[in-house]
Amino acid sequence: MSYVNCALRAATRCHLPPPWRSPRPFSSVTGPTVKKSVPYQKTLKEEGSRSGEPSRPLPPSAEVVVVGGGSLGCQTTYHLAKEGVTSVVLLERDRLTSGTTWHTAGLLWQLRPSDVEVELLAHTRDVVSRELPAETGLHTGWVENGGLFIASNKQRLDEYKRLMSLGKVYGVESYVLTPSQTKDLYPLMNIDDLYGTLYVPKDGTMDPAGTCSTLARAATARGATIIENCPVTGIQVRADDFGVKRVYAVETAHGTIQTPCVVNCAGVWARALGQLAGVQVPLVGMHHAYVVTERIEGIQNMPNVRDHDASVYLRLQGDALSVGGYESNPIFWEEVSEKFAFGLFDLDWDVFMQHIEGAINRVPVLEKTGIKSTVCGPESFTADHKPLMGEAPEVRGFFLGCGFNSAGMMLGGGCGRELAHWIIHGRPEKDMYGYDIRQVTPAPPAPRGLRFHHSLTDNNRWIRERSHESYAKNYSVVFPHDEPLAGRNVRKDPLHEELLRQGCVFQERHGWERPGWFSPGGAAPVLDYDYYGAYGRERHRDYTYNRLLGSEYTFDFPPHHDIIKSECLTCRNALALFDMSYFGKFYLVGPEATKVANWLFTADVSKAPGSTVYTCMLNKRGGVESDLTVSRISPGEPASPLAPAFEGDGYYLAIGGAVAQHNWSHITAVLQDMKLQCKLLDCSEELGMMSIQGPLSRVVLQEVLDTDLSNEAFPFSTHKLTTVAGCTVRAMRLSFVGEMGWELHVPRTDCVKVYQAVMQAGARHGITNAGYRAIDSLSIEKGYRHWHADLRPDDTPLEAGLAFTCKLKSSIPFLGREAVEAQKAKGIFRRLVCFTTEEKVPMFGLEAVWRDGEVVGHIRRADFGFAIDKTIAYGYIRDPAGGPVSLDFVKSGSYQLERMGVTYPARAHTKSPFDPDNKRVKGFY
Repeated sequence: MSYVNCALRAATRCHLPPPWRSPRPFSSVTGPTVKKSVPYQKTLKEEGSRSGEPSRPLPPSAEVVVVGGGSLGCQTTYHLAKEGVTSVVLLERDRLTSGTTWHTAGLLWQLRPSDVEVELLAHTRDVVSRELPAETGLHTGWVENGGLFIASNKQRLDEYKRLMSLGKVYGVESYVLTPSQTKDLYPLMNIDDLYGTLYVPKDGTMDPAGTCSTLARAATARGATIIENCPVTGIQVRADDFGVKRVYAVETAHGTIQTPCVVNCAGVWARALGQLAGVQVPLVGMHHAYVVTERIEGIQNMPNVRDHDASVYLRLQGDALSVGGYESNPIFWEEVSEKFAFGLFDLDWDVFMQHIEGAINRVPVLEKTGIKSTVCGPESFTADHKPLMGEAPEVRGFFLGCGFNSAGMMLGGGCGRELAHWIIHGRPEKDMYGYDIRQVTPAPPAPRGLRFHHSLTDNNRWIRERSHESYAKNYSVVFPHDEPLAGRNVRKDPLHEELLRQGCVFQERHGWERPGWFSPGGAAPVLDYDYYGAYGRERHRDYTYNRLLGSEYTFDFPPHHDIIKSECLTCRNALALFDMSYFGKFYLVGPEATKVANWLFTADVSKAPGSTVYTCMLNKRGGVESDLTVSRISPGEPASPLAPAFEGDGYYLAIGGAVAQHNWSHITAVLQDMKLQCKLLDCSEELGMMSIQGPLSRVVLQEVLDTDLSNEAFPFSTHKLTTVAGCTVRAMRLSFVGEMGWELHVPRTDCVKVYQAVMQAGARHGITNAGYRAIDSLSIEKGYRHWHADLRPDDTPLEAGLAFTCKLKSSIPFLGREAVEAQKAKGIFRRLVCFTTEEKVPMFGLEAVWRDGEVVGHIRRADFGFAIDKTIAYGYIRDPAGGPVSLDFVKSGSYQLERMGVTYPARAHTKSPFDPDNKRVKGFY
């Protein structure tokens, strides 16, 4: 038998000074003599045939082939069958769960700082605790013993209070406990360093074998076919008549299945499976471990524990505990073995030691408790710690459900259902944008999508750095304004160095460095990643950028609140220049471009050249896939990024950079399905973009632009080619902050010259640089939407107050029109509402909305409006009685917003509280 305190001494022998050293009883590499085994009474390792033949014959064809028999593969197959897809085949190279699922800890925590993930987790819990037992009569192994989150400081407890408020929206029972209340609940716990805890009574644990075997039983009862001992050896891909690559068949060592759809649920092996189809799957394999203790008297029926600040979890395992966590120096699985099944690695105690320290501190009895077994297996991790899901941009019909960052069991039910809906209907029901593989771009000349740009997914160093940081920070507090330190400075716009010298503190969005705010303290460059001192790396000293980030680790107003206030008010009272060069800039051109534009865009964009229109793009269900500006253009010169040559009609699309490639993927899919003569061209890298906004913008720009900027000559929502400092630019009269202003779209090589000319002309008028933190405040103050904040694919234009963008008065059909018209006829049952609070309290989203004493929704987006001097928040509300949410319903209620368990009186607005008549954008001050 090996004891936890022995393991601690052995792992730290080289680090603890005398007299704390003890004789080391075992190797630092192999640790104490402890068997390697999972703590479950039943696994599927011994079940099934060992003949090497598939467990059943392969069918010649199938509607869907799922590859991988772990949590996601079984959940997806079950949900496909439940949705009526009976011709679905699951192929598992060995036996179900044999890859990474069999050794998982199986924890399910219901609360996360994401409304969508709370919904996904709720469905998983429902499937394993209620749905499967009722359907099959079998017990899945679900144990509802509760969950306890540990806070050792105020910031952590504030985070838990935010989760508690969000939980009220979704009916998740939770309580913030004092240290003494925590001791009453968990007598074995050390509470000396506790600030408080969050207790969720209906959290629990899942059994991997029990869950997956029950899912398989339920799926086959509905017509699905599950074939074990059948490794996939190839994916046949064929191009259609328009050159679009599509899945054709799946090859195995035992035969070929013709199918139009493959789902990659292969876990750590998903990257290799993707390569068979020519699809990039940006994930890495890492060792992930826990140890199982001997029996602990008094531990029975205790809740599972997550001590985030110690980076450790304690999972109840009958009368023992499983102890694990996320370390700062994880071991990468460098050579992923195709033959690895039901396997475990030797535990590296030097890596694992930090979890033992944290566990002993939290439950001191562990110091004298024996270690029964170690469990160290492979898991797949991604660069942003989010799963990879949806249809790959390279190959139509190739779907992913992998890269779950050790959360495949708890997210499996929700994600399996969404993936099934995605396959059947072309889109998921929920907002799965953060997981969408379409944001992962292949290398040119294939279509480009962007969650990770091809310059990143082809870069092993970037994948490794970001995956490490995401792993190491998995238990970190999720602060509103945090930024990554890994994998930075990959995509810089032409003004990057100029702005860096002027104190720009950059944010990272999908590889781009974009201005966040401007520090008066001078340059704050982002340095090469130091792995937080892991792997023998030396940590950066006097790291200004990291220090500025750290000072904003708060749920109060950040220390730079007044700096952002100055940027905002200078824009409101004089003028500011915003570098928005990371925006997506696309051209939609060709003989049938107008036919495509009419179908894609909700607004009527087929106007005369020189017009610019704000519009949305929808999916079939009427959900908003994008909001953007579309400008009608005339043909220009060959190879010109400002005005390309084309035949037929042309449109210039400007889209927020963080979501630009989501737009590219959406438009590309529509073009492929419509099969029309039209091209989509990407000039995002070739063009910069500056936005000059404020009441003095016309005065300053008139000095440098070679065109008349009067209302008559250059009205709002128009554009034209003109010159600045001898450089040709496309000037657009638009605003994203609610002021009179112009955007200048500039060839990359001319950006610095144009920027300097504008800043020089604006100097005597008080011009300032401003960043996206100011844009966030200014835009919400004016009531402008941010896609993927207060506007998502599960929101409709009618719900979001954007009915004006829909050409419903015309007879022109557009994608999603039928759904919008049906909703208009039936009534709106949820509506986006603007709230302000008199008390100046910081809000960031996820706050609960109370109306007349009942929770009716939650805040999607919030900030502080400096011109009106109030907190502003936007959230969707419902009628608890189930009726339509009319404007009268909105006006008649008494509202409160709950922030961290405290409610604040709020006022609901049916119009923007700032400039509700839109006079300023039109130049009337």
